[in-house]
This record gives sequence, C-alpha cells and structure tokens, in this order.
Amino acid sequence: MPPSLLSRRSLDGIRVLMLVGDDYEDLELWYPKLRLEEAGGHVTLAGAMQGRTFSGKHGYPCTSDAMIGDMEADDFHGIVIPGGWMPDKLRRDEKVLDLVRYFAAQGKLVAAICHGGWIPISAGVYRGVRVTGSPGIKDDLVNAGAIWEDTQVVVDRHYVSSRKPADLPAFMAAIVDMLAGVVAV
Repeated sequence: MPPSLLSRRSLDGIRVLMLVGDDYEDLELWYPKLRLEEAGGHVTLAGAMQGRTFSGKHGYPCTSDAMIGDMEADDFHGIVIPGGWMPDKLRRDEKVLDLVRYFAAQGKLVAAICHGGWIPISAGVYRGVRVTGSPGIKDDLVNAGAIWEDTQVVVDRHYVSSRKPADLPAFMAAIVDMLAGVVAV
C-alpha cells in the first residue's frame, strides 16, 4: 500500500504493547513503533525493568516505558514482537508467554517479525497458523505446528508475521490495516 494511503489509516485510541530487551533488532522495533505512533496509536515498550535502557543488535538504545511483569493484556489491542536475539531470552519469561496466550485467545493482534516468532512458538499459539519468519527459525515454526510460507508478510486471522527488516513496509501495512478495523475498548 502506498504511504499516502497508509497515512489515512487512523489508530486513535489503539494501544499496542511492544517488547524490548537487549539485542533486539533495531529496525524491527523502531520502524513499527514510529509507524504506529504516526497513525495515532499509543505504543508501550515493556522490558524486564521500567526505565531501563536496552541496546539493540546494532547499538541503538531503547528505554522501556514499563515493566513486563506489570502489563495486563486487557489494556492493549495487540502485541508486536520484534526480532533479534531478544525473543530467545524473553520467551523464558512466563509473564511474556501468558500475555501472548491471552492476546491469541482473545483474537487480538499477535504480530512477530524475524526471530520474534520464537515467543509465540514458546507460548504454544502457532499450531495450525500460517506464518513466516526468519529462515533461521523455519524448522522451529514448523515443529511448533505452524504452516510455513516464505513470503514478506502472512496474515492469518489475528496473526501477522514477516521475515526480515526488508519486509517491514508490508508488515506494518498489514498491522495498521488490522488495527484500524478494531473498535477501541
């Protein structure tokens, strides 16, 4: 979708949770955060500690707005999970997995890019879901029961997934389209 059409999508009243931790993929966090805010959405960056500055794989800093342990899924319309090595660490946190399970069970947006798919895998929510992700986790996705597709973005119900930073425009167009149809709670 051309940027001129994307800018017409309003996400006023939409709240999105994003995860942050050390070694996040810089573009996969910042592009979605800024794109969602540009459309009028509110993004909360949650990490292991509130106010902690985390370093991306390429050195870009990100300070968390909140602590993951304090997050409640009912406060958000969806979750966006950036890639990098961060998801491998955060998927060991039961609160992260509970949040993703709740979003999935409620039919709320669960979006993951690149290695971000590790978290929905560990949450057990990808069985029977069409997804894509980094080719490096293809076997993990398939072994978790997901239906793998090698394409820039896959939308299956309330799940959105992409493979890599180059896919971010398609990833965010799908997310914005999905969230624009959501009625604020």
